[in-house]
Amino acid sequence: MNPTLDLFLPTEARKPLPVVVWVHGGAWISGSKKDVEPYLRVLAGYGYAVVGVGYTISPKACYPTAVRELNTALGYLREHADKYGLDPDRVVLAGDSAGAQLAAQLALGITNPDYARRTGITPAAAPEHLRGILLNCGVYDFESVAKLNGVFGWGLRKALWAYTGSKDWASTSAAEHMSIFDHVNPDFPPTYISGGNGDPLTADQSLPLADRLEELGVPVTRRFWPEDYKPALGHEYQFRLDRPEAREVLEETIGFLDAVTSASAQSALQEHNELTA
Repeated sequence: MNPTLDLFLPTEARKPLPVVVWVHGGAWISGSKKDVEPYLRVLAGYGYAVVGVGYTISPKACYPTAVRELNTALGYLREHADKYGLDPDRVVLAGDSAGAQLAAQLALGITNPDYARRTGITPAAAPEHLRGILLNCGVYDFESVAKLNGVFGWGLRKALWAYTGSKDWASTSAAEHMSIFDHVNPDFPPTYISGGNGDPLTADQSLPLADRLEELGVPVTRRFWPEDYKPALGHEYQFRLDRPEAREVLEETIGFLDAVTSASAQSALQEHNELTA
């Protein structure tokens, strides 16, 4: 199966447009780019070309098919950038839940040649083309996933059985390779990362990754909430735009996108790449 794309453009904006490539969630076994379409339309209204990417879910396809399809989709967008008025040199990857994990894997493939080889991809963009990444409510450390309690943890482990093709998924090379936490380095792109205080993934996944990226010197913008915040903000809370917390995250997201796709950000990124080379 080839990846499918939905492109949303602002009504009026100067072209070429910076591109936000959004990977939908669904625990690798469900979900659709249609699920996030309303949110992507909102983002496009702020002056961005926003792309929802469809990929083959499990058990129809196992790991790492989805990552390879996402790379193919990115390659198509860059190759046909002129046709759609896109700027192929100003790309931001984004994702929610399992989509955040997939987006982070693609970012690793772009910024880490060894990781790309292990994934079986030829990166569709160079590191300097990837301006940033948006990570919402994602899964990044699979050692921690194996220890998650309750129905949420049980369901996630069942999904990984389907995705990796092995009931003993935690012992597979796929699980090791999928653990973003274990593979990030200083070349990872500037990151916006968020999770709700009522999301079972936040404490063991999003917060540790944010800390790890900061330790490596990666520019990080984080949005987390106190443990006792009321009402508790659950998984995928950022899509609930009827809530003030989600609107606050949207405002910060646009600020992050504006910052990383600006001309001054390009100079800063080049300087960062030179220092870490």
